[in-house]
Amino acid sequence: MAADPPKGDHFPESRHDEDAGAAFVLQSKGEWWHAGFHLTTAIVGPTILTLPYAFRGLGWGLGCFCLTLMGIVTFYSYYLMSKVLEHCENSGRRHIRFRELAADVLGSGGMFYFVIFIQTAINTGISVGTILLAGECLQIMYSSISPHGPLKLYEFIAMVTMVMIVLSQLPTFHSLRHLNFCSLLLSLGYTILVVGACIHAGTSKTAPPRDYSLEPKKSARAFSAFNAISIIAAIYGNGILPEIQATLAPPATGKMVKGLTMCYAVIFLTFYSAAISGYWVFGNKSNSNILKSLLPDEGPALAPTWVLGLGVIFVLLQLFAIGLVYSQVAYEIMEKKSADVKQGLFSKRNLIPRLILRTIYVVFCGFMAAMLPFFGDINAVVGAIGFIPLDFILPMLLYNMTFKPPKASLTYWINVSIMVVFTGAGIMGAFSSIRKLVLDANKFKLFSNDVVD
Repeated sequence: MAADPPKGDHFPESRHDEDAGAAFVLQSKGEWWHAGFHLTTAIVGPTILTLPYAFRGLGWGLGCFCLTLMGIVTFYSYYLMSKVLEHCENSGRRHIRFRELAADVLGSGGMFYFVIFIQTAINTGISVGTILLAGECLQIMYSSISPHGPLKLYEFIAMVTMVMIVLSQLPTFHSLRHLNFCSLLLSLGYTILVVGACIHAGTSKTAPPRDYSLEPKKSARAFSAFNAISIIAAIYGNGILPEIQATLAPPATGKMVKGLTMCYAVIFLTFYSAAISGYWVFGNKSNSNILKSLLPDEGPALAPTWVLGLGVIFVLLQLFAIGLVYSQVAYEIMEKKSADVKQGLFSKRNLIPRLILRTIYVVFCGFMAAMLPFFGDINAVVGAIGFIPLDFILPMLLYNMTFKPPKASLTYWINVSIMVVFTGAGIMGAFSSIRKLVLDANKFKLFSNDVVD
């Protein structure tokens, strides 16, 4: 369902009174710590268990360098974005959507539709990925209890989809705040469990042999490196910062920076520990989900099963929160058209369309997850075509266009350099990740019972 491009009034606050997407889904009632919960859920998810897999395409040195560089760049990028949003709000143009902010600052209706396309790719890609990984978590638990049981991966995906349909009826982004606080705690919980499991596996007598060598061919090594960069970009990205900032009660000045600081404190604790411990144990044999490396198909588990089981449960629970966060932009677009702001949030007029449209969206994502099970590759493609433009390029451009720093200033050239470098990385990453997607497509059939690495 397409959204309308911005009009010439640059979205004054009065228009939000007639905008159901703004009044309902993106209602502004939150505090800075609520934004921190939303940001942490959007960024710190089970995708961090893919970091050892990304490291196998980069090696120790380049892997740690890229992880650190992208952390610095994304924090800087999100900081600039929050400043642009605050500037617009102080100028009487409070923006609650990324697409409207981009169209206002850049003065292009085409930019409005570009951002809608990219956000849709991100939202759908992450929604598909979370349902797929949640289904895989259920499959892992089921296989440990009944190794030769009859249930297939797509059946677990169907179970997850049913739960997501129920949770999708939470009406507003702000209503997710308590769920997202639990999500933050769960991310810390399973990171501690996985790191402990990796240390146990690496120091045991049955520790797997370690090989940190990269691809022997230079071309294959380059493709693997850019694919890994795309994965890391996807893990750091969120692409919905304006929508998260929209949930803050105005004025939002200074609140988002506090939320970002909370989020990046959690990032520091989780990203490095998961990446380093997982790659240290498994090297270039790291699976796209490190839990599967710890639970090999052949032989015993490499860590206590209760630790891994609890970790899988924590991951599964958090995936529901992540799926809800990344669905909010899609719901906002749908309800801007389908809901009537003059009637109550839970009125029959608004409740029935919300139930139908959100159910259709979740069922579509669940169907795609069951049909195309390659989680690691989905991450890479979404990172290249979605997160890199929205999180590494547009914020710098918006800041330069809004504040117009002198062309001789350090800020201007830092922003331009980041845009140029990550434009190149995005193009190469898109090519590399789509190439790997095509290669992996030959390894499975539709509705396969295995997630392809």
